This record gives sequence, structure tokens and C-alpha cells, in this order.
Amino acid sequence: QVHVVESGGGLVQPGGSLRLSCAASGNILSVRNMGWYRQAPGKQRELVATITDGGSANYADSVKGRFTIDRDNAKNTVHLQMNSLEPEDTAVYYCNADEVTYYSGDYVYTSGNYWGQGTQVTVSS
Repeated sequence: QVHVVESGGGLVQPGGSLRLSCAASGNILSVRNMGWYRQAPGKQRELVATITDGGSANYADSVKGRFTIDRDNAKNTVHLQMNSLEPEDTAVYYCNADEVTYYSGDYVYTSGNYWGQGTQVTVSS
């Protein structure tokens, strides 16, 4: 069983910074893609940033130049450094682990799209 857990959300003033962290656990051998998505009230969940195990990162246009994603493959963790936060960044942020290879007993599996429970980020004065 694969588990994904986020941490690091909170309340911050406009222009401030936050760093989100996420860890995937559960007999994991590798994770191909890890990323962050967010969902604001009344809106659909949207991509924020993703990163492959090779370090190739992709960002939503709205966060380019302000957010930075990085990961530690050995620890199966991914982080999102958010700077110059704006009220429009207010949302629940979800971590995603995709194409996860893990073992259970004598068998190895690859499965996708594991989500964390989400962490609230509120940008307000």
C-alpha cells in the first residue's frame, strides 16, 4: 500500500513565502512523477507543478517564476517552495505520486495516481 502525506500549509500574508513538503511511503522502489495540484473553492483541481525522477520540471503559467519544485528520489519526497504569494494562490494543495513502483511480498507492481489528503494554503492580509 502506498501512502502520500503533505505538510507545510498555513496562513501567510500577500508577498510572503511557504514551503510545502510531501512524502510517499510504502515499500516503494521508485516514483516516476511527483507533483502538486491545487483546488480553490468552487473551482476544479489544477496542476501547479510536476517533476520527473530525472529532474524535469513543469509549471503552471500562473506560478512560473514564483514557485520552485524539487524532489529527493532516495527519500521519495517532493517540495514546493512558494514565494511572492498572492491571494489567488489560496487553495487546498494536493501532492500526487504517479507511476509508483513498489513491492509486496515476492511481487513488484507499478501503479499510478496516489494522492495526499491535501494541505490548506491561505494568502490573506
